[in-house]
Amino acid sequence: MRADRTAQVMLAALVALTTGCGAGGGGPREATTSPPAGAAPVRATPSTPGGSPEGTPGQDPAGTALAGKVVVLDPGHNGGNAAHPEEINRPVDIITQRKPCNTTGTSTDAGYAEHAFAWDVARRLRPLLEKEGARVVLTRPDDRGVGPCITERAAIGNKARADAVLSIHGDGAAPGGHGFHVLLPGLIAGHNDAVVAPSRKLGLAVREAYRRGTGLPYSTYAGREGLETRTDLGGLNLSTRPAVFVECGNMRNRGDAAKLSDPAFRERIAASLAAGLTTYLRTG
Repeated sequence: MRADRTAQVMLAALVALTTGCGAGGGGPREATTSPPAGAAPVRATPSTPGGSPEGTPGQDPAGTALAGKVVVLDPGHNGGNAAHPEEINRPVDIITQRKPCNTTGTSTDAGYAEHAFAWDVARRLRPLLEKEGARVVLTRPDDRGVGPCITERAAIGNKARADAVLSIHGDGAAPGGHGFHVLLPGLIAGHNDAVVAPSRKLGLAVREAYRRGTGLPYSTYAGREGLETRTDLGGLNLSTRPAVFVECGNMRNRGDAAKLSDPAFRERIAASLAAGLTTYLRTG
């Protein structure tokens, strides 16, 4: 019996070596290919659900780059705003002045609405950030509601203790202007002192990634080199977290409108914004 048991153990060990299975019969091990002479072994990416590659030394494995980070996405306006003027026109305090609770936003000449554009970009952007481990909070759940007010949108980011807040818009400037720009909070002493500098750093990261990823130029009609500082926007004035707005293009300009109306281009916009947020969150 003892000899038989020893033979069985040796046979089991031989089977494990030749099949690549562990003693418990679990999934396949990572395979190692034979490298060229002098090269380090290359490991195959695990194929089991939830597995992540080892990655390059010094880099975060996939799915962990933004682990522990909170991002608030604020898709501008809302699909039901136009039907409820009494609610969205209600004035609210944004420190520097009183402004309407919200607005309807703009649209292209063909009727593609800013609220729908902003919602679609946010919908595409959210899973890209979640894939890297971030917790993503939206200021509205769909494109059919009313509001929320600009004060409430800022409060959502503050309550979530967001590491970054990004408000997504399409501009409605004169048709001759084109390009994108990023809006930064201006200093309101005693209110947003702590977030002006990190917001600028966030804005720079978003600007660089957006220009590189979409190919759109800096705005020809607003700001300077793709940046504009404002103290008249409730979402920026009232934020206690790093926050910026991005005007993704001029929806009244024929060329910009064609791009912003294209689902494939909106996918590029989302990828570009994800890259900018990731750069900021990994270095900020």
